[in-house]
Amino acid sequence: MSLFKRIFTLGKAESNAVIDKLEDPIKMTEQGIRDMKSDLEKSLKALAEVKAMAIRAKNEIKEQEDRSADYEKKAMMLLQRAESGQIDAVEADRLAGEALTKKTECDSHVERSKAEQIKFDGDVAKLDANVKKIRSKVSSWENELKTLKARVKVASSTKNLNKQMASIDSSDTIAMLERMKDKVNEEEALAEAYGDIANESRSLDDEIDTAIGNSSTASSDKLAELKAKMAAAKG
Repeated sequence: MSLFKRIFTLGKAESNAVIDKLEDPIKMTEQGIRDMKSDLEKSLKALAEVKAMAIRAKNEIKEQEDRSADYEKKAMMLLQRAESGQIDAVEADRLAGEALTKKTECDSHVERSKAEQIKFDGDVAKLDANVKKIRSKVSSWENELKTLKARVKVASSTKNLNKQMASIDSSDTIAMLERMKDKVNEEEALAEAYGDIANESRSLDDEIDTAIGNSSTASSDKLAELKAKMAAAKG
């Protein structure tokens, strides 16, 4: 089982236990990713170096093959000139023999370089596969780490919420609500009482105004009656 599979099995535990157990694995995973990236850099460097050696071997093969062909060509030219009498036959044979020796050395270099190239190409293939594997692992680990961190945040929030809920005393809450109800009832009663007082004051004023109004009417009637009597007496 991989490290991440072992880590994610912890999700079955309670949220507070998950937090405690996941803190260290996160740090371990982050360090593991850093180590992987360091290994990736080393593998890339090794891959570049081996590829460079493979390229040099390939270039050396071409160079030695060209030199081998050139020595063979020169040996043939020496023999041809000896046949035509342009140079001494003995000297031509000696020089041609030396050229063929050089050609043999070049052929040996070619064979050695070909063997090296085959080995280097095999090393390149292995290193390239290793680099791809490490890159894939780093990418996978980084994605799983993001998921892991997100789970830690959710678990932490859940734990804090549960702690808050657990710390609430239901009996205290009910008592507080009852006190609030009593206060509201008291305020409503006071409001109704002030309303009754206001209505009573308004009714008293109406009675006074009515009484004053009736007295004024009675006085006016008597005054009119008095004026009528006076007018009749004069007549």
